[in-house]
Amino acid sequence: MLAMKSEYLPHYTYNDYKEWEGDWELIDGIAYAMSPAPTIEHQELNGNILLALRDAMKACKQCKALCEIDWKTSEDTVVQPDTLVVCNLQNKGAYLSQTPEIIFEVLSPRTKKKDRNLKYDLYASEGVKYYIMVDPAGMFAEVYRLDGTIYRMEGEFKTEEYTFTTDACSFTFSFETVFEDM
Repeated sequence: MLAMKSEYLPHYTYNDYKEWEGDWELIDGIAYAMSPAPTIEHQELNGNILLALRDAMKACKQCKALCEIDWKTSEDTVVQPDTLVVCNLQNKGAYLSQTPEIIFEVLSPRTKKKDRNLKYDLYASEGVKYYIMVDPAGMFAEVYRLDGTIYRMEGEFKTEEYTFTTDACSFTFSFETVFEDM
């Protein structure tokens, strides 16, 4: 089998992306299908994360927890993190253009490799302070904190709490609320 030369591969941009039907992510000009839709378990976990974040951040008026929104990092990269926290939101347009402080990704068999490698590197290079990968199979979360240009693992969490510190505030997040009743 011949190796494909990169110049033969298509290279898409945001203008292409916004015309596509269905759910896609675009990373360095390469399109990644987001189908089939997430499982019920995936969506329940994502909903629990969003509710737990909003509850934990009640006192912080500068930060917002959002789910499944387009984050455009460049003309050829647009991703849809499962849940994110953005502080001092600068625009309310069609997509997020500023770097989130915190990103949660709920792993699935079809996206696990991309989340653990490609997005891990992308989020670090874009300066996302915290990257949390939630594993539905083991019902735990791995918390990574950006240290310079690389992520350092803070630990695995099931029932514990973790204190996130953003540019705007600090709040304690309960992982027990994410996994309870699952």
